Parts: sequence; structure tokens; C-alpha cells
Amino acid sequence: MKTKVEDINRNIYDIKNEDNYDFKMQKGLSKEIVEEISKQKNDPDWMRELRLKALETYEKLELPTWGPDLSELKMDNIATYVKPKTKLNSSWEEVPEDIKNTFDKLGIPEAEKKSLAGVGAQYDSEVVYHSIKEDLLKQGVIYTDMETAVNKYPEIVKQHFMKCVPITDHKFVALHAAVWSGGSFVYVPKGVKLDIPLQSYFRLNSPESGQFEHTLIIVDEGASLHFIEGCSAPKYNKVNLHAGCVELYVKDGAYLRYSTIENWSKNMMNLNTKKALVGKNAQIDWVTGSFGSKVSMLYPMSILNGEGAKTEYTGITFAGKGQNLDTGFKVIHNAKNTSSVVNSKSISKDGGACTYRALVRIDEKAKNSKASVSCESLMLDDISRSDTIPVNDIRTDEVTFSHEAKIGKISDKEIFYLMSRGLSEEDAKAMIVRGFAYPISKELPVEYAVEMNNLINLELEGSIG
Repeated sequence: MKTKVEDINRNIYDIKNEDNYDFKMQKGLSKEIVEEISKQKNDPDWMRELRLKALETYEKLELPTWGPDLSELKMDNIATYVKPKTKLNSSWEEVPEDIKNTFDKLGIPEAEKKSLAGVGAQYDSEVVYHSIKEDLLKQGVIYTDMETAVNKYPEIVKQHFMKCVPITDHKFVALHAAVWSGGSFVYVPKGVKLDIPLQSYFRLNSPESGQFEHTLIIVDEGASLHFIEGCSAPKYNKVNLHAGCVELYVKDGAYLRYSTIENWSKNMMNLNTKKALVGKNAQIDWVTGSFGSKVSMLYPMSILNGEGAKTEYTGITFAGKGQNLDTGFKVIHNAKNTSSVVNSKSISKDGGACTYRALVRIDEKAKNSKASVSCESLMLDDISRSDTIPVNDIRTDEVTFSHEAKIGKISDKEIFYLMSRGLSEEDAKAMIVRGFAYPISKELPVEYAVEMNNLINLELEGSIG
């Protein structure tokens, strides 16, 4: 029986196409490289200037001194821009055969037919396919790739781009702003409620390269949206880098649910940044599953600026051999009567390391606010580790706050009990893990819940038996 993750066929996720591209930027990072990306993208002057300013900021900022070791990441070995051999298509039939087959196997067209109102598919550095249902266009919904948005809706993009996440946030945000390419732009007009989700899928194929997509979503007053993001990449023996950025604007009375399943390969450095600004009586819900990647540093953040604003975070992280996944959530309560609920779970096995790193800050003016944090970690053996590093910064007495953390090994008693009911040890462990993960998977759209359960099964194959 296969007992190591390395032996397991990650089936559809490890499809490797030939590294066949129209243009691949030389490795490294310099002013000339940033200017060449800007030229390739046909940037307006303001975007080119922002890129160059971000490069200067990147060069000044130090690497994070906390969290996982990033010494293996050498920018001199990373190509920051890879243009696939295709244009942006609005029909699957026009997408080149090798790229189309990859997305077919990942189930993207099928999901679109069944349950999505719009789909974007990115391959390496460019969006290769985009579609949106006609009735949404008639309601004024904009859903397009970021490059189209920069040129077609310059005022709205300029007003919001790198404003929610400033380029000075940290070194990898500055890097992202300098070399960003691809990603999605969504604008939902006032009062428009989308019943069916929009989805973007990001696929990195080229070895020793980076993906730096930018997602900008504006949900206007009283509108609502569910946006789904999926990511995957095949495994190479060289480091790849993902440093995307997500900026979410949830205006007064609006609702946004942002669901992500990240299934990068075990050679990926995943250094992603996600942040939401939330208005009066507005709400953002985050649902996140983090699998794969060698190193992750990912802490979505909600800034509750409007009175009565709400946020919920539901996340699961699964770390196996050779993985160090440092994840968590940040919330800033900046107004009265705001509320946050955080429910985080992690599973570690085969020496994998999970860290829950979080911040809850309730400002002096955020009176009558409520915050609840629950953090549970499950270790499947004696060689894995799990750490919880919460920071709770409460600046007023007029709040309701609770924090609960639980770390433990998989229970021998529970396994014995299930085996006494006729299950094998392997099935008993798998049932406990799936039960532990269930609160997360039930929050996901059905296709993604199935994908998450498949990933858990795939990971468990390597640790049990």
C-alpha cells in the first residue's frame, strides 16, 4: 500500500503541459523587467508609474522576520510573467487544445454549465477565457479580466486599485503591485443581488515562475454576490511563487461571500494577500480551504468601518510532510455594533506544521461590538506540529469577546470505538478527519465541497496504513 504523499498520484492536479508560451520574461526582478511587463500589458501611464513606485518600495522592505522560512525563495530564479499562446477567449472552443484539456479535467466548463453565472480562467500570467450570463450584463454587472478593466473602466479601477491593500503593506504586496498580471474585476451595481456565483480559476503551469493575479471586487450598496476562487498547479522540483492580491469593497448594506479552495503543489510558496473594507450594515463571509503548497502565509482581513458591519471567517488548513502552512484571519472593528465570528480548523500529519496566526482589534470607538474566535487543531501523529498565535487587542470595555482554542491528537478511544463497530483503523481515522472538516465543507458550494473531500481523501491515503 502507498504510504507516502510523494507516491500518490495527485491525478488531475498534476497534469503537466509542455511549457509552451508566447512570451516568458527573463528570470529576476529589475526596472527593465517591470517596464517590459507594463509594455506587454499596454498599461496607461498611471499604472506604469504605480508599478515602478512599487518596485522601489519592494527593494526597501525587508522579508518578514516571523513565520515560515522563506530563504529558499530566490527572485533571481523566478520568471514574473509568462504569456500563454492564446488570446482572451469568450468561447471554450477557441481555447488552445492543451489548455482547454487541463480546465476540462479540472471540471471548469462543467461547473459553469451547471451552477455558475460567470467564469474566468487564468493560465500562467493571463486570463485565457471569460464569460458572463447575458441577464447579468443587462443588470449592469461588470465581470471581466483586470487588464480589460484597467483600460475600459479606468476611473473606477484607479479609485480602488491598491487602495484597500496599500503597496507599503509588506514586501510581497509591493512585489505584486510591480509585476501583477491577470485576475478578475467585478462590479455589482446598487441593489443587484446575484443568486448564482461567479468563479475565477487560477492555474500555474510554467516551472520556476510566479503568478501575480489581482482580484478587485466592488459590491455596491444593497447588492449581494458569492464569488468563488479556485487555484492549482502541477508539482515541479523547482520553487514556484504565488503572490496574488484580493481587494474587496463591500458598500453599505451589501453582502459578499468569498470562497476559496487553494490546492497548490508542494513546491509552491503561497504568499497571498486578501483584504475587505466593509461599510455600514454590510457583511463579508470568508470560506477558505488551504491545501498543498510548501509554504503558505495567508491571513484574509476584514476592516469593519461602518456601524453594524459583520464578518465571518470559516477556514481549514491541511499540512503534510514538508509543508509549513501559516494561516489565519485579521479583523479590525472600527465602528459601533460591529461583529466578527472566526472558526478556524487545521489538520497536520507526517511532520507537517500548521500555525494559526490571527489578530482581533476592537477600537475605542467600536462600543457594543462582539467578537468570537474558535480555533481547533488536529494532529494525526507524533511528529507533526500545530501552533496558535492569536493577538487580541481590545481597546474598550463595552464589548462581548470570547476566544477558544483546542489542540490535540486524533483520539485512540474514538478510533477504538469505531473499530469495535466494524470499521477498519484506516476508515475510522478518515471518518474522524472528515467529521472534523465537515463544518467547513458544508459552507462550500457542492462542487468545491466534493473537491475538498477528495483532497482530504488524497492526503489521508498518504498517512494511514
